[in-house]
Amino acid sequence: MISVFDLFKIGIGPSSSHTVGPMVAARRFVQQLQDSGVLASVARVEANLYGSLALTGAGHGTIAAVLLGLEGAEPATVDPQHLQARAQALQLGADLLLAGSKALPFNFACDLLLHRHQFLPQHANGLRFRALVADGRVLADETYFSVGGGFVQTEAELAAPLADALTVPYPFRSAAELMALCRVHNRTIAQIMLENELVHLPAAEVRRRLLAIAGVMQDCIARGGQCEGELPGDYHVRRRAPAIMKKLQMLQQAGRGDIMLWPMVYAIAVSEENAAGGRIVTAPTNGAAGIIPAVLQYYRNFAPNASDEGIVDFLLTAAAIGLLYKMNASISGAEVGCQGEVGVACSMAAGAYCAVLGGTLAQIENAAEIAMEHHLGLTCDPVGGLVQVPCVERNGVAAEKAIKVAQLALLENGEHLVSLDKVIETMLRTGQDMQHSYKETALGGLALTVGLPAC
Repeated sequence: MISVFDLFKIGIGPSSSHTVGPMVAARRFVQQLQDSGVLASVARVEANLYGSLALTGAGHGTIAAVLLGLEGAEPATVDPQHLQARAQALQLGADLLLAGSKALPFNFACDLLLHRHQFLPQHANGLRFRALVADGRVLADETYFSVGGGFVQTEAELAAPLADALTVPYPFRSAAELMALCRVHNRTIAQIMLENELVHLPAAEVRRRLLAIAGVMQDCIARGGQCEGELPGDYHVRRRAPAIMKKLQMLQQAGRGDIMLWPMVYAIAVSEENAAGGRIVTAPTNGAAGIIPAVLQYYRNFAPNASDEGIVDFLLTAAAIGLLYKMNASISGAEVGCQGEVGVACSMAAGAYCAVLGGTLAQIENAAEIAMEHHLGLTCDPVGGLVQVPCVERNGVAAEKAIKVAQLALLENGEHLVSLDKVIETMLRTGQDMQHSYKETALGGLALTVGLPAC
């Protein structure tokens, strides 16, 4: 069992697996050097990126994230503007400040290596760090894998059998087990999740942190709805959310606006902010970070009985559904395609929205299942290796779909042929069957037909 705060992490864009995870991995390596007492002896550090990280690293912010991680930066607190400026300085020959203090000569061409056509067998997102002394001897050598959603594991951790670090009162590994716990103990999904979180934190702190996360999501919508101009990169993709919001407001004032367009534009605003490398909440990934904030904002603005308690329940329910995908399949676009990012976020949002509108357990499961069923096979094919096209619009469409799916489930009695567990299993199998060119490599799909591959 992992925590709701493992799924919803405050970080930076544009990618949880390619920006947040690599920064965490680099910082972990530096911490390892400090903990083992060899930091003072390090004369050179080498970073190696493999597979998807190498192929889309420039557009996904991986290079900057690794460099700043080696300097001790953390995703939740790093200044996004400082990140880019500092990374550029390092690429131009500035000394690397290892752990924020030890100055090392840094040769970007030799010390950060992109192995674009080498995929490590354990996972598509591989990083290897080496620390060397002046005579070339290796002091430390560690391989990490960014497995999606900002989660990072070493080679040993990835190979080790799963084990619960902490006993919780209501452990579950499947949707069937979760639903059974709810029925036997007369609890909602949110209540089950909350009681598991109480092993870590007091109830008031869980609530405070969840509302803080919701606040960051709301702030991200506001920033994305105000910032104009172009997104980074050579494709000159303009930020559309501000103009769309203004037009939609004018239409509503004239009595002609469709409120169902709001979740789409909320999600676009967040996705554009993410693509620009801004402050974001991984939900459960950055590539899909617009969907849950958009549906939550729609709940705030348009549900008649919206409340802070509803917001907390929404996030707890969404997290429970996300855990099922994380434990039994994947939330990494590099591993299973975009079905594991946008599809999972849509499933989480649909189930959570159904729950806060008063849905039964069967209706909540049905909403979550329908949302994923109609994302099966969705490829991850970012044009130019940037989290822009088709990612931004894809978040908007999925946000609207989540709300409509939840409303559909509420109109029915919850009976459904395909269970949530079966659709999660199917998603994993589909991802395993998918060609690697459609899994966050920018070598297939729209990335190939619209622009040159990022290689």
